[in-house]
Amino acid sequence: MFFSSNIKFLRKRKGRTQDDVAFALKMKRSTLSGYENEVSQPTIQALIAFSKYYGIAIDTLLKVDLTKISESHLSQLERGGDVYLKGSNIRILATTVNNDDIENIELVNEKAKAGYATGFADPEFIKELPVFHLPFLSKQKKYRTFQITGDSMLPIPPKSWVTGEFVQDWNTIINGHGYIILTLEEGIVFKIVENLINTEHKLRLYSLNPLYEPFDIHVNDIKEVWKFVNYISNEIPDPVLPQDDLFKVVSGLKKDIEKLKSKLRDK
Repeated sequence: MFFSSNIKFLRKRKGRTQDDVAFALKMKRSTLSGYENEVSQPTIQALIAFSKYYGIAIDTLLKVDLTKISESHLSQLERGGDVYLKGSNIRILATTVNNDDIENIELVNEKAKAGYATGFADPEFIKELPVFHLPFLSKQKKYRTFQITGDSMLPIPPKSWVTGEFVQDWNTIINGHGYIILTLEEGIVFKIVENLINTEHKLRLYSLNPLYEPFDIHVNDIKEVWKFVNYISNEIPDPVLPQDDLFKVVSGLKKDIEKLKSKLRDK
């Protein structure tokens, strides 16, 4: 790993002291010195902080010796041209296969989601997940199934099992399509996506439930992307009312509210 040498190199390249960087990242100078001199290892929170501060992806900070790349490539990184930020690099996926060497669909249930956020790249962790197969899916693609929680994607019910196809190149993310995304801070989220990677290095995530506001995730915070394929649930989604029936329901609610207001005024 090149983290220690990289953060020291970037700090000096920008003409900043350890005090300057430590103050900006809200850490002790001794902590920063420990990171730069390989005395201590950074936490996930520290990695995120350095990545955001220098505008360089965590994978790059860890795996690429920045002192060895050309000035033009380094300048491109600093202008937001990091291949890891763009999501176009080759990603190694921990996976499992059955006895016939066919890819399994691993099942990440609600209890396993917290562990998945840190163990997603650990073959030993992935090996412990339950597996199954869906015969109507392509054997040439990689799928994984996640259990969703909350009501942000209604009418897809909470506790549904959502299956996604692994996305290698994030530039291929389609606007308006559903994706399961593993993030460093939010964990696993299932949303409708607007792809802003090429222009702003981020994804904008929308819920199907209009009560939830959209929010942005910078590519630095993204670890995996899975394109929505299907979902399985033991609940029947609420029916969509015809327009005339919907007007009747709204009208009835208005009348109830007026009656309630009238009673309150009479008291």
